[in-house]
Amino acid sequence: MDNFWKEKKVLVTGAGGFIGSHLVEKLVLSGAQVRAFVRYNSRGDPGLLKLIPGEILAKLEIIPGDLRDMQSILDATLDCQYVYHLGALISIPYSYLHPVEVAENNLVSTLNVLSACKENGVERMVHTSSSEVYGTALHVPIDESHPLQGQSPYSASKIGADKLVESFFCTYNLPAVTIRPFNTYGPRQSARAVIPTIITQALTQDEIYLGNLDTARDFTYIDDTVNGFLQAATAENIDGETINLGTGSTIKIGELVNKITRIIGVQPEIVTDPYRLRPEKSEVLKLVSDNSLASKMLDWQPEVTLDKGLEQTIDWIKQNLDQYKIGTYEL
Repeated sequence: MDNFWKEKKVLVTGAGGFIGSHLVEKLVLSGAQVRAFVRYNSRGDPGLLKLIPGEILAKLEIIPGDLRDMQSILDATLDCQYVYHLGALISIPYSYLHPVEVAENNLVSTLNVLSACKENGVERMVHTSSSEVYGTALHVPIDESHPLQGQSPYSASKIGADKLVESFFCTYNLPAVTIRPFNTYGPRQSARAVIPTIITQALTQDEIYLGNLDTARDFTYIDDTVNGFLQAATAENIDGETINLGTGSTIKIGELVNKITRIIGVQPEIVTDPYRLRPEKSEVLKLVSDNSLASKMLDWQPEVTLDKGLEQTIDWIKQNLDQYKIGTYEL
């Protein structure tokens, strides 16, 4: 793997995000020349890239911009052999409040990245989907042929983005692969996600405020997800494919809370916060991955158990509590 990436020119959009920052770090360590596209802000804040080791950060070409600006992404993809597209607005609660912004960002940005990859002749684009596009499971485990259900504006925007990728492969033979992660977690993840939400509250207060405790998710540790992304660029004969990355196991949120609090060694009161509940028809009740296609086409299997991943995530959050707004519900 490391020999493959040596001197390869790679663009990562959404590089300042949770998965993006870990992917960038691994690519640099593997010898790639990485351009990290982050959304411009007046503070010059590169997002979570500021948390990676300084010697790795110094090797990055950080490009601030907006993926809705076609010229920005055309320039960023120039001379790149591989493009990882992770840039998106990803919060489901935020999409309830701002559906137009979420749809515009996620659809237009994907269309621009696809067009730029086509124009600049990249060898492969790896597009990031979401398990949320499946909605509540109609059958389990969920394979890639499961119907797509837009149960939130966010999931609908990702369905549209996935279909744009499919259309560019079918119409222009663009070498593109869609990777569909299932609930990735680990160090650096923000508290808008459920595992950091539980951990930060369990470490600092006697009550944990959550939404629906009966929903079930397939949690995949960040290192496993990143390895799947790397394989998606190097594997042969997978252009046009959509591939799940999940463990194939599921756990209810209420059980997850118990597991986390046992590891930490606390017994807080669990409080259902109505503000955190999704609209009834929008709530996705169960997600569990069929990862057999990833095993076959990417030679990928998850390696980190949930217990081990939670321990590592808890340890990191303990050392980085200043990165979180404790007690604040983050959209």
